[in-house]
Amino acid sequence: MSKIKFSGPFSLRLSSFLAINKIALATYARHALGRRLERTWDAHFEIGIRFWRHQFTKALAMDDIDKGRALFDSLQTETDDHYAVRRSTSDSPKGVWHHPETRSSAATLLYLHGGGYTFHGAVSHRYADMLAHHSGAPLFAPDYRLTPEHPHPAQSDDAFAAWQYLRETVPAKQIVVIGDSAGGHMALSLLQRLKIEGEPQPALCIGLCPWTDIGDRGASLHGNDSYDLVQGWMALRFGEWLDPKGTFGRLALSPIAYDYSGLAPIYLQAGGREILRDMIRDFARAQAAKGADVLLDLWPDMAHNFQALDSTRQSSTEALQRICAAVEAFAGAGPSMTAGPATEVCHGAVFSCPDRTEADAKTSGQFAVQSSL
Repeated sequence: MSKIKFSGPFSLRLSSFLAINKIALATYARHALGRRLERTWDAHFEIGIRFWRHQFTKALAMDDIDKGRALFDSLQTETDDHYAVRRSTSDSPKGVWHHPETRSSAATLLYLHGGGYTFHGAVSHRYADMLAHHSGAPLFAPDYRLTPEHPHPAQSDDAFAAWQYLRETVPAKQIVVIGDSAGGHMALSLLQRLKIEGEPQPALCIGLCPWTDIGDRGASLHGNDSYDLVQGWMALRFGEWLDPKGTFGRLALSPIAYDYSGLAPIYLQAGGREILRDMIRDFARAQAAKGADVLLDLWPDMAHNFQALDSTRQSSTEALQRICAAVEAFAGAGPSMTAGPATEVCHGAVFSCPDRTEADAKTSGQFAVQSSL
């Protein structure tokens, strides 16, 4: 957390500014007494986690979700990283292009932003800038409709419309679909929609801390509440808003319930301290068992959407490097994607998955690397 930017009504700016200062003072005091939330986190990292948890909690408690969104956007924390990216807008479908000043990849990214399907603010635009800058690939980010005003299938329809828009000028084999959090859910769901519609699959699907089950799954969903900026009850609230009357049901709207064998390769990233950790692991293992091409990297000390920390954390830097490597492996001229130090699950002929025993995996700090054999 290096820079602070304000926007919106003064009252919300002031409220957020007072909140971050109160959280900062309390965190510095705890660290001075040796009471860290997580032993590898410095005070700035912990302040960020606690502040964004506070903002999510307060925004969701408001009667007016638009005011909650304004609160969420009223104070943004950013790293000092500079992204050489130019933005332009699209009206049909509505969205934003993020063009790197220096294009170094043949890929085009279809980026589906996170925010529980409910929030879309400055943090998402900066995340898109970051991905376009590091990958060297132009990125289109659709402004898809949000919940609770627009439940499913609005988001599915908007993602498919964005796909069709890109396909007018870009071959499917050069498109990488990438999404974080709820956007990861949207990216995985898009693969199934493309299958139904008889459309070609993208070169690769990347899920960054993706939401893979809209229900109550895994001990981490509530067990990691104290470490994460998003809470388990929030994920369940977002699920209720996505399907408010239970019209479609949990299984229909949870990627983990589907078979991804024969679809696009899937590269996943997760943090060991995030609430979605267990469901992401469950999804990766389930798809590997079904024969899908899937690779999961997990950084044990990281929280949700840690990639946004960029150069300020080694884990974030490594994650971004792995994202770029994956993009080039499947839509560019790069070498094949290989299991790395953070890899937990690796399966399929399109990934380079070394043979490892369960004992080897545990010894190296990995949960399980499954070979393609």
